[in-house]
Amino acid sequence: MSFVPSAFASLPLKRLAALLMPLLLAACVSTRQEPFEAAHAPGVSAEYLAMYGDQPDETYPLPATDVSEVDPKFLRQEVSYPTRERPGTIVVDTDNRFLYLVRENGRAIRYGIGVGKQGMSWRGRATVGRKGTWPRWTPTPAMIARDPAKNGPWAGGMQAGLDNPLGARALYLYQGDRDTMYRIHGTSEPWSIGQSVSSGCIRMFNQDIIDLHSRVPTGTTVVVLNRGTLLTPAPGENFDEFTSDTM
Repeated sequence: MSFVPSAFASLPLKRLAALLMPLLLAACVSTRQEPFEAAHAPGVSAEYLAMYGDQPDETYPLPATDVSEVDPKFLRQEVSYPTRERPGTIVVDTDNRFLYLVRENGRAIRYGIGVGKQGMSWRGRATVGRKGTWPRWTPTPAMIARDPAKNGPWAGGMQAGLDNPLGARALYLYQGDRDTMYRIHGTSEPWSIGQSVSSGCIRMFNQDIIDLHSRVPTGTTVVVLNRGTLLTPAPGENFDEFTSDTM
């Protein structure tokens, strides 16, 4: 039952509404509007709202990620994952758009990923040769030649930040002392998680790559599963999305 102050009880309904409307509008204006991502998004659990919430203490304060339209299977979760790989190993399943961090007792932390053309062009075993926190990104000469207007301004490298294609963290895969040019990194395009995208390697929600980066040391084994036919560049195409310098 609604409550009406006694002073207004005898007023006609339309008159009462007219008197109360300014108060209601004032209340709306004075209330700070929360970002949609941080609000109670329909169908998203409080656990995930917190997991993908803002991280103001980052070098570049990270806003919350809107996961309300993301298939829940691509959100971070612990799952059953029987495997012969040792705990601590990263397994990248490019076909199904998942990355697993193997744990004890047949379990794993599963993350959703987006896979670019370079991500579909290689498979095998490698190790995390180095780790980057808010890394720089430098387009390759081939990328600059293909699109000088877009990539030319960053020939000297794009500084870290929310718009940087590598996102908040990056893991650089090596075989011995050779850089494979294969990267697991964050993304400034969270809508692409779970998708096959036109460029890049393995991208993750920024909140997820921060979590993974914190769990794995340099030297971690990475297994890239790519069960289909590996992509090869078409004539005039090049998958060299990354340079070997420190980004």
